[in-house]
Amino acid sequence: MRIVRSIFRIINYKTFIVTILAVASTWLCMRYNVVANLPLTLVGIAIVFPVVFSIDSAYKRRERALALLSDIKAHSLSLYQASSDWIDPKNEGFKIRIKEKLMEIYAGIRILLTSKNRDARGFEENLYDKLAELSVLLQEFRKFGLVAGEMSRVSQYISKIEVALESLKVIYFYRTPITLRAYSKVFIYSFPIFYGPYFVYASQDYTPGLEFMMPVVFSFILVSLDNIQDHLENPFDQVGEDDIKFDEEEFSAMMN
Repeated sequence: MRIVRSIFRIINYKTFIVTILAVASTWLCMRYNVVANLPLTLVGIAIVFPVVFSIDSAYKRRERALALLSDIKAHSLSLYQASSDWIDPKNEGFKIRIKEKLMEIYAGIRILLTSKNRDARGFEENLYDKLAELSVLLQEFRKFGLVAGEMSRVSQYISKIEVALESLKVIYFYRTPITLRAYSKVFIYSFPIFYGPYFVYASQDYTPGLEFMMPVVFSFILVSLDNIQDHLENPFDQVGEDDIKFDEEEFSAMMN
């Protein structure tokens, strides 16, 4: 079932629109005897290379985002463990407040990265407020007799969380160049239609009844590649199956 669901995510209404137009173009070329042996190397140069480059770039951004999110979780866990293990005698109330603040920050990161760009500014300010509150809360370590070296390490943990967050924001706000995406889409959607004369030429070697196999196959392949790129483009939008999931329950359980 999962494979079927994945297939239907990359085959949508655009696939069928382009397929219908490509078949209609091929039919018209057959009807009016428009035949041409067009070079297929144009497909690789104009379409496949830019699309594969875009997919690879989007995938690397996703992997980078996963690593940064792991850094945030690891440094948050270190802060929680510090509040649990570095204080003698232990203070359960302080530990609980640290955990609650870390949970608020993680929830704020999820809300920011899964929001629309136009709404991001308000969520970003709220997240920075939570980070500032955590910074103030961490000063209470001094009351429990934490030495200067360990206080410095605590400060480094929150600094590393903020560095990772800024890197995540870069991935969120800046993606594949818009001009490259526009260029790819123009050729992906036009190629199966403009290559009608070539499909007629190629069908001369086919068994009767298979004349429209090429335009259908080309349309499905090219539009599916474009849909894969669209799903990978924003790894935070919770639409594609490869999107980054923010599991707050798992994050909470990690600090128990």
